[in-house]
Amino acid sequence: MIDHKSLAPLIGLPARMDPGKDSQYLSRNYADAILASGGLPVMLPLVKTPEALQPFAETLDGVLLTGSNSDVDPGSYGEERKPGCGPVQPLRDKTDFMLLRTASERRIPVLAICFGLQSLNVFMGGSLIQDIPAHVKGSILHNEPRRNKRAVHPIEITPGSLLEELAGGSIVKVNSTHHQALARIGSGLEVIARAPDAVVEAVVGRDSSHWILGVQWHPEQSLACDGFSKRIFEKFIASCRSRRETHERLDPEDTQRTRRESRP
Repeated sequence: MIDHKSLAPLIGLPARMDPGKDSQYLSRNYADAILASGGLPVMLPLVKTPEALQPFAETLDGVLLTGSNSDVDPGSYGEERKPGCGPVQPLRDKTDFMLLRTASERRIPVLAICFGLQSLNVFMGGSLIQDIPAHVKGSILHNEPRRNKRAVHPIEITPGSLLEELAGGSIVKVNSTHHQALARIGSGLEVIARAPDAVVEAVVGRDSSHWILGVQWHPEQSLACDGFSKRIFEKFIASCRSRRETHERLDPEDTQRTRRESRP
């Protein structure tokens, strides 16, 4: 029998599934970043009934919402499709929302990246700019996939925030591969970084009992060459480990029962 306490923090990552395709996958950069930071990654498949995965999701120590080639369905935030909005992948939307609901109920730390930040914001009651070039006047270029491992534009970070602590300053450059952005900010989230055109680049959760960080760039792609990216993942895994230790100390019987019930 495996002693869960001896394992690295267990981190769940929803798979990617391109609209119109049936293959599910993830870039190895996510798993490499989690392993390098002391966590244990587990990819969660996208299924028609994500609730079937909830018993396992309840055993996670952390949730990392990954990027996606799809856009969040505008209907999820009460809007019609606008020019520039891309294809949606309902299975991914539903899986993200199940994971976020579970994380909210059990105070599981969340790191949300790119599309993951956008689904986080929608889950919290926010909305999205459906296409930056079409709807943000004077916007800078945010979608530069050919330079995904290189910093392409600066962001300004709120002084005294978690992100400033990790960055070691209030101005830092990041990579950029997105065409959507946060519009109305979801309840319980606080903006802590913006691009030069005021596009939101990062948020944190306002509830101090639930660790949440969402970033619009891809720190997993620059982990090997960027100390800032490395510190983001290290802080996330440290928060996951701390939450697990606190949860097991407060209710060890519930923790062990949940893990037994989640076994196939």
